[in-house]
Amino acid sequence: MIEFTRQYGRYGYRRVAALLRDAGWQVNDKRVERLWRREGLKVPMKQPKKGRLWLNDGSCVRLRPEYRNHVWSYDFVHHRTDDGRAFRTLNILDEHSRECLAIRVKRKLNSTEVIDALTDLFILRGVPAYIRSDNGPEFIAEAVRDWIKAVGAKTAYIEPGSPWENGYCESFNGRMRDELLNGEIFYSLREAQIIIERWRNHYNTKRPHSALGYRPPAPEAIVPMDQRPIMH
Repeated sequence: MIEFTRQYGRYGYRRVAALLRDAGWQVNDKRVERLWRREGLKVPMKQPKKGRLWLNDGSCVRLRPEYRNHVWSYDFVHHRTDDGRAFRTLNILDEHSRECLAIRVKRKLNSTEVIDALTDLFILRGVPAYIRSDNGPEFIAEAVRDWIKAVGAKTAYIEPGSPWENGYCESFNGRMRDELLNGEIFYSLREAQIIIERWRNHYNTKRPHSALGYRPPAPEAIVPMDQRPIMH
């Protein structure tokens, strides 16, 4: 338990308990909480409950993801390397599975980079029904809108000044900053790309997600020994 808290300093006892069970320990949350308190570890305060935005038509947050590849969302995060130079990350998520599909890290990211990143994902995963974003110039550029329409997807732009309507990305961006960016010094852009991609893989395959019953969004498949291919 202490090793996990050292490795993932922003995780609470429930998430650590899920990691312990995944590692083979037969422990429940209450036992881990008792040990957590006995060791003097800080139990994070519960987040206050948030009300939802109800619109005039009676719907709650206009578009809800219903299945994998139904709604993707994307957004930018800004950060700096140790020399003070800025870089951006383009984060792309599947809202239903909570999987982070890609994080593109570059000094500058424009509408061409957005199209390029989405093209790679469409080839690998197919075209989603909707793509949600804010009204940033890279997302509402005519080239991006026309291209998304041409491949058969629809755009779902949030209302200006309403980041809660893109809540999945906002939540992910906050976790990325809290669990990774705020605790790392990046001495080069290449180092940032490697470390951020490693964190993305951990987020998808290992990190327990509370909305998924403390399971990771895309756990690594374990193939039984008798089903693995024979190498000649």
